[in-house]
Amino acid sequence: MSADTVSKAAYIVAALLFILALAGLSRHETSRGGVVFGIAGMAIALAGTIGLAVDGGEGRHGLAATGVALLVVAMVIGAVIGLWRARIVEMTGMPELIALLHSFVGLAAVLVGWDGYYGVEAKPNGVEAQRLVVEQTLRIHHAEVFIGVFIGAVTFTGSIVAFLKLSARIKSSPLMLPGKNFLNLGSLVVFVGLTVAFVVHPSLGLLIAVTAVALALGWHLVASIGGGDMPVVVSMLNSYSGWAAAASGFLLDNNLLIVTGALVGSSGAYLSYIMCQAMNRSFISVIAGGFGIEQTAEDSTDYGEHREINAEGAAEMLKDATSVIITPGYGMAVAQAQYPVADLTKKLRERGIEVRFGIHPVAGRLPGHMNVLLAEAKVPYDIVLEMDEINDDFHDTSVVLVIGANDTVNPSAAEDPSSPIAGMPVLHVWEAQNVIVFKRSMAAGYAGVQNPLFFRDNSQMLFGDAKQRVEDIIKAL
Repeated sequence: MSADTVSKAAYIVAALLFILALAGLSRHETSRGGVVFGIAGMAIALAGTIGLAVDGGEGRHGLAATGVALLVVAMVIGAVIGLWRARIVEMTGMPELIALLHSFVGLAAVLVGWDGYYGVEAKPNGVEAQRLVVEQTLRIHHAEVFIGVFIGAVTFTGSIVAFLKLSARIKSSPLMLPGKNFLNLGSLVVFVGLTVAFVVHPSLGLLIAVTAVALALGWHLVASIGGGDMPVVVSMLNSYSGWAAAASGFLLDNNLLIVTGALVGSSGAYLSYIMCQAMNRSFISVIAGGFGIEQTAEDSTDYGEHREINAEGAAEMLKDATSVIITPGYGMAVAQAQYPVADLTKKLRERGIEVRFGIHPVAGRLPGHMNVLLAEAKVPYDIVLEMDEINDDFHDTSVVLVIGANDTVNPSAAEDPSSPIAGMPVLHVWEAQNVIVFKRSMAAGYAGVQNPLFFRDNSQMLFGDAKQRVEDIIKAL
């Protein structure tokens, strides 16, 4: 059996494992198995790739010993860096880490595209170019190179900007350049024109031009999106990285890259669409870099005075409750409060109090962020409910604990048509008998919008570190 046959078989197995990984990750109970399938699939794919690189396959010469050694060294370096980052990264740092990893995929696609140009277009009389002429696919190769470089470059700079925003290295507010929509649409028109020119007559100048246009477009697209939409951006960039990988697969004649890229690209696009629905955002608007979204003036409304409560008061309120809903947000992740929250949940349930969790689709800065944190703390899956499953139950709830959430529990989304988040589906926590908001200060949320919930008659603020405040409540209980 040839190395080429073995490699193709390995790629088929790996592709099936990647599909199983996606299926497993769709449910809490099977998510760990999904991760294992993904790891196994990637290990098999790497083994098949190395085997093909050594042998060559289909009559082609494999890599020389030096090439194989460089390939192994690159893999070892990547594995060491990956293991190191995975061990030290906090859950709060996962969104920006993922954004940064997307940038690597984009950069790889750009490099593969440029390599394809120098292997074929730059050598019109070379063996590869002449083979494509005979197969009548040379112009298809031109398009693959150009489109692959464009998608990769947009993904690269877009992911870098997302990383900088999520890690607070730059402001999360949207960049509002004059005529920003015209800039985005104009860049796409230029790309189409350059693509046609390159397919007709490829040149280095055109490739440089599209790379520059794509790098600028990727930066501007994400810079124009505000912090409140960053969870969608991470998902969107995940989709872009998939299409970039698929483009690289066409250039490298690698079916596994095409399949894997298509899986990631389509699933990422669908997840982005679902999240846009959850935030009442137009899918086209977000992927177009906030198309049509205008900057809003700062909210100067006088909502009155807020009321405060201490841990002892919160404990007394919980003792008298019959039902409690906990709505976590990014603040819980920052404070690493999931473990005492799980402990509090256990103690309240032992007292016969019904406790459930309400999870907004974009709670945190990454899809599923809160679910992972709660699973990590061993909170039972059956009491962790999605927004649509629990929103009708708030009016029958004794106490709601808002732990680190802000924009996802803002009543302005449902009651104020002029609010920047108007129409965004939110958790209706204000309908409960009592609301306790765990917060460090009265600062606005990530979207930069004030929250009237803090000033409602049935709301009280519990200031300080969420982890410490929950532990104080447990002691008081």
